[in-house]
Amino acid sequence: MRDHHDSQDQTPFPRPAEPVLERADAVRGHPRSASYVRESHGVHRRRDLGDDLAAALHAWQLLMPDHGSFTGPTSAEVRKWWLPPIPNGAPVFIALGLDDPRPMRTGVRTSRHTHPIAYDDLGGLRCASTPETLLACARVLGLIDVVVMIDCVLQLDQCTVKDIEAVLRPRRPGAKALKRALAYADERSESAYETLLRLLHVLCGIEVESQYVVRDADGIKVARADLRIVGTDALPEFDGDEHEKAPRRVKDRRRDRAIERAEHVRRGYTAGDVLHRSASVLRDAERSLGLPHDPERIRPWLDELRKSLFSPSGQADFLRRTTPRLPERARRGQIA
Repeated sequence: MRDHHDSQDQTPFPRPAEPVLERADAVRGHPRSASYVRESHGVHRRRDLGDDLAAALHAWQLLMPDHGSFTGPTSAEVRKWWLPPIPNGAPVFIALGLDDPRPMRTGVRTSRHTHPIAYDDLGGLRCASTPETLLACARVLGLIDVVVMIDCVLQLDQCTVKDIEAVLRPRRPGAKALKRALAYADERSESAYETLLRLLHVLCGIEVESQYVVRDADGIKVARADLRIVGTDALPEFDGDEHEKAPRRVKDRRRDRAIERAEHVRRGYTAGDVLHRSASVLRDAERSLGLPHDPERIRPWLDELRKSLFSPSGQADFLRRTTPRLPERARRGQIA
């Protein structure tokens, strides 16, 4: 008598599925696989992820001690803040302990701290807390750049002014610059270029009010403008690329007519106006206030603009200050 398991019509058991091996975004060592590309000496990231920032930073994080974190512009990029145009070739900014023996690597800007700084885990990446990130940015970026970032975090409610003030301790590098930037911040700003347009006026001595509500003769709200020049009916606004699209254009023209009926004057400006034709923006403001044109009035804005990443000179200076050449011995013997 045959065992029933030997019957011809018995359906065979299916083979177990082969395990699916997931490749890590980054690995340490020297993998003998074309699936990985070198990020730095001894660390590689997945080739199929292209130039993905997170994959590159996962590779760099393999070289950090447990208390280390990304900071400055690197942390700001991970957090997806409003940013000035960070130039190609910018280093990765990392915060380490003062007694950490690891030397600097090419492509890294390291800050040393006597005490571990607070950080958040963002998708597996250790990034300095929002106030610490702002403080690190203030060490290497210009006033305009930092104000843009502060406006962003306040607008998104990622921290409070008091949280920022808590890191402004005496003798901390960047504290003086961050305190100055904080004085120009405005949580009502809704975009980076709206912040720039406001700063252009303020640095030129033109007082403006943010998010001004325009009302008609009956007190009914007809629009909310980016800015109003205090003491006038002039409304400077930033017009981004989305304003050129057909559906938005129709809506904008309808809004313009409502503002005109409410006896206000709207002036729309582009990024090119703010960055390259700022004197014409100032002339408009002076005309609204009944002031004679004073060429000297624009200088504070131009001085700060030249120091920011929104200008070629600011980008060149940033790279010169943050990517120093390593001594030959350090370049030959970087940490593994």
